[in-house]
Amino acid sequence: MKSFFLVGLILLGAIVAANTFFVVKETERGVMLQFGELVNADIAPGLHLKVPIVNTVRKFDARIQTEDSTPERFLTLEQKALEVDSYAKWRIIDVGQFYVSTRGNTGTAGALLAQRINDGLRDQIGTRTLAEVVAGERDQLMLDLTSELNETTARDIGIEVIDVRVKRIDLPEDVRTSVYDRMITERNREAQQLRSSGEELAIGIRADADRQAIIFRAEAYRDAERIRGEGDAEATAIYAEAYTKDAEFFAFTRSMNAYRETFSSKGDVLLLDPDGEYFKYLNAEVPNQQ
Repeated sequence: MKSFFLVGLILLGAIVAANTFFVVKETERGVMLQFGELVNADIAPGLHLKVPIVNTVRKFDARIQTEDSTPERFLTLEQKALEVDSYAKWRIIDVGQFYVSTRGNTGTAGALLAQRINDGLRDQIGTRTLAEVVAGERDQLMLDLTSELNETTARDIGIEVIDVRVKRIDLPEDVRTSVYDRMITERNREAQQLRSSGEELAIGIRADADRQAIIFRAEAYRDAERIRGEGDAEATAIYAEAYTKDAEFFAFTRSMNAYRETFSSKGDVLLLDPDGEYFKYLNAEVPNQQ
């Protein structure tokens, strides 16, 4: 009988201890309630005590959470519709406010945050053009939106928005074809401008090349004529010097060359005076050599 009483006492002690001691992990945040009223808004990690039945402890994940919003349609500054799919990273920083605002429900916190993200995206996209939203100022848009959300989420929900990112931006199906056609037309116009500019540049390059070619040919012809004139002058000087050394031999050589060129063609007929100056050396008597 005593053994049963001892076992019962041990079990009772274990139950009381289990309902008296509790542990908050490093990855958790907790609050303590007393008959439903918040009495400790931020329990630090570690081992703690509570009064069984009187106190209730609620623990929440303090790690970074992800809220994946559903795609929404927004209008740009030019009133062009876009379908934007976004997500946000957030975490609890004020446990008491988080519990009061959401009753400790992370799904409720995510829904509240998603609605604020959509409102913020609507405001940010509405002040920017399509090109700025898609590429030009996309990063700045996200930074502005994150900063704007953090001005109210900590106070109202007890959470901090770490980052907001756009996963995808699409054109609605009903306007996608017209936008694509307009984009194609714009690109064709830019391509035509580039081709025209390139052709204009090519014409200028060809004209400059033709001008330089004419100048080069003129300079080459000038140099060639100068060199030819210098060669003719040098040749004339050599002839004159040779003539002055032996005029008779020079005249004889010139006559022999003339005879060779004249009589090289057998089909030509010449009517010349045999006693003329042309046949001077052919008619000359050869000295008798003994």
